[in-house]
Amino acid sequence: MIDLLRFGDDGWGDELARGLMTTLTLAIVCFITGTLIGLMLMLVRRKGRFSRALVELYVTVLRGVPELLVIYLFFFGTGIFVRKVAASFGYTEYINLSGFFLAALALTCITAAYSAEVFRGAASSIPPGQTEAARAFGFAPAKAFRLIELPQLLVVALPGLGNIWLILLKDTALVSLTSVAELMRQSAVAAGATFRPFTFYAIAALIYFIISMLSERLVLLAERRVAIVGER
Repeated sequence: MIDLLRFGDDGWGDELARGLMTTLTLAIVCFITGTLIGLMLMLVRRKGRFSRALVELYVTVLRGVPELLVIYLFFFGTGIFVRKVAASFGYTEYINLSGFFLAALALTCITAAYSAEVFRGAASSIPPGQTEAARAFGFAPAKAFRLIELPQLLVVALPGLGNIWLILLKDTALVSLTSVAELMRQSAVAAGATFRPFTFYAIAALIYFIISMLSERLVLLAERRVAIVGER
């Protein structure tokens, strides 16, 4: 096994390391952007009945469709859509979109749908009287949200966002089916080349497990830190 994991031409250690970096990069990018979009969706939901209906439709569809199917739809449909739009403006050259970009786009949209629900639930736990009091003191809506509601919102939403991160980390393995060279894809290539599928899939499982455990510990530490700051 040590020889199989050696770095260089004689082993697969460097391929697995690059796959791990791609997995972590994909997960971090999608989590940050998806969380920010989810927060914006929560705010858009408040703008009126029509906006609320659109956001609820988006959240319901993205949460109700299997993640793998969403990835396939983005992977095969986005390129067609972009090329048709470009053709309508007279651009006929072939447009090749990056597999990493398409995977990140799909996972970001999925993360945004789940985080929007987390933020909605967290916002409902904050007493509306606080916002009303801020406006009574002359705070603009944006300032009242930034100084009063947002800090409490993040504290309440932190456990839910931690769960979304763990789910997203494991969902990155699904993009291996679209040829993105992340950890699962590299493990599959190594397994096929060496005829040692159990070995490489077990190694991949161990890596995912270690990252998940470390992430869970970090989330717990963040929750405790936030609780201590809140008590002060």
